[in-house]
Amino acid sequence: MKRILVTGGDGQLGQCFRQLALARPDISWKIVGRAELDIAQPEACRQLLAAWQPDFCFNAAAYTAVDKAESDEAKARQVNVDGAAHLAAACAATGCRLLHYSTDYVYAGHYNRPLRETDETDPQGVYGATKLAGEQAVLQQLPTALIVRTSWVYSPYGHNFLRSMLRLGRERAQLRVVYDQVGSPTAADDLAAASLQMALAGARAGVYNYSHEGVCSWYDFAAAIFELAGIDTELLPIESADFPTPARRPSFSVLNKAKIKQDFGLHIPHWREGVRRVLNELEPGS
Repeated sequence: MKRILVTGGDGQLGQCFRQLALARPDISWKIVGRAELDIAQPEACRQLLAAWQPDFCFNAAAYTAVDKAESDEAKARQVNVDGAAHLAAACAATGCRLLHYSTDYVYAGHYNRPLRETDETDPQGVYGATKLAGEQAVLQQLPTALIVRTSWVYSPYGHNFLRSMLRLGRERAQLRVVYDQVGSPTAADDLAAASLQMALAGARAGVYNYSHEGVCSWYDFAAAIFELAGIDTELLPIESADFPTPARRPSFSVLNKAKIKQDFGLHIPHWREGVRRVLNELEPGS
């Protein structure tokens, strides 16, 4: 029986792995939150990996507070760079394969076609810079690692755009959402399932993109959420300049998934299918 370790078990992706584990009892799972494993502590990583001896590790632990990272770079680096390196080193020491998650924020912002894994990187903020440095640290410690860059992740759990829009749409008669940032939403449960398929497929390594198919702006994403959830709120498109944030967001982060589909035979659904499914999974009023 394969043994799989998942870090960051209390986050969106970690919660989806918990659900996936229920459907895959043929695998021995250990899903840990920060209270059980703080990846910023190298000795804790070494001890857990040595004691449990997993075959594969999914590193879903990350500092993801994009705006807060601008004023808390040390903490973001401690988790996204140092923690990733510690975990990769522990995996290398025990012969464990590793899949580490990264982000569309690592790419340069001048492209106007779907981003390939080989495209230039030039993160525009602390979050993206620490995630890129984390990728490099992981591959330095463990060249056989898989890196998966993803975008606009949402789920039935935690804080995310879909849940925020549902709450605000029920509270307000009118909402303003930016329409000049374009990308592809990603349902975290599909990301978890695709990750498991990659892990079970065997020995490929390197950087891969994964998001749902299709293209939309945050405005389009919100409009679909309201339409599919039956929420009658007036939605107004605004420019990013009208909604300033401490961290600069990518204006274009549509990901090219040709490599991951070819190498792993993945079927990737359209983003609206993901929204429809996640809305159906939510508790009423969530």
